[in-house]
Amino acid sequence: MTTLALPRMRSLPSAGTVLALLVVVFVLVAAVAPGLLTDRSPTAIDLHNTLQPPSWRHPFGTDDAGRDLLTRVIHGSRQSLGIGLGATALAFLIAVLLGFTAALAGGIVDGAITRVIEVAFAFPALLLGLLIIAIRGPSLATAIVAVGIGSAPGYARMVRGQVLAVRQAGFIEAAAALGHSRFAVIRQHLFPNAMRPLVAVLTLGVGQSIVWAAGLSFLGLGVPPPSSEWGALLDAGRLHITTSWWLEILPGLVIVLVALSVTSLGRTLQNRLGGASQ
Repeated sequence: MTTLALPRMRSLPSAGTVLALLVVVFVLVAAVAPGLLTDRSPTAIDLHNTLQPPSWRHPFGTDDAGRDLLTRVIHGSRQSLGIGLGATALAFLIAVLLGFTAALAGGIVDGAITRVIEVAFAFPALLLGLLIIAIRGPSLATAIVAVGIGSAPGYARMVRGQVLAVRQAGFIEAAAALGHSRFAVIRQHLFPNAMRPLVAVLTLGVGQSIVWAAGLSFLGLGVPPPSSEWGALLDAGRLHITTSWWLEILPGLVIVLVALSVTSLGRTLQNRLGGASQ
């Protein structure tokens, strides 16, 4: 007796993945069109309602200038997410230039670039970011550059490992044997196959960059006031942490929730696409 083989169904995403996706979508909407989520101004001062605790009217409470904290968190999504995406893109660009050059050139060039990457990787990223900010001064652009350069060495190691692994694959040798030019082999075969597993790693990097940027702002070295970037909100609220807990706890929880959600989506992509070589 023969049996019919049923087609294999793809596993449905877990509840955690769905929740993480909803959080990320909410943050994207807040960053692109904050007016859809709130009609209040993040800079509107109301001295009659300063340091009000969370309530139905002000779900996140108000700050020392009477500004609605939830509104400031929503409008701050654009800067925080912009730093995360911009820093990750900058780090990836640097990593591709260094990683591909090292893996394809080989020899002395590979050795020199690898030593530079290892030294930079061993140097604490936070201290490197502080050095860049000390030179350029705190600003949104400086935060992106500082976090991006601090993240680049780790990505460069991954890119180099992926290129070396894919370079030895049989289809690369077959494409070269068929007479394809070196540039065509790199563009059509080597680059897409080497970069595909790194998509998930870059997703993880966005959450990490948001946390790093918030840490710099908390130290007063990120985006300067009156910015509503999430780390700047933490920096402004720490002066009232003993009397107005919501100024620190609620923006901090938002940072943690967004970072965890982006990381969860990155892990899901990593499981589906495969990990990257170190």
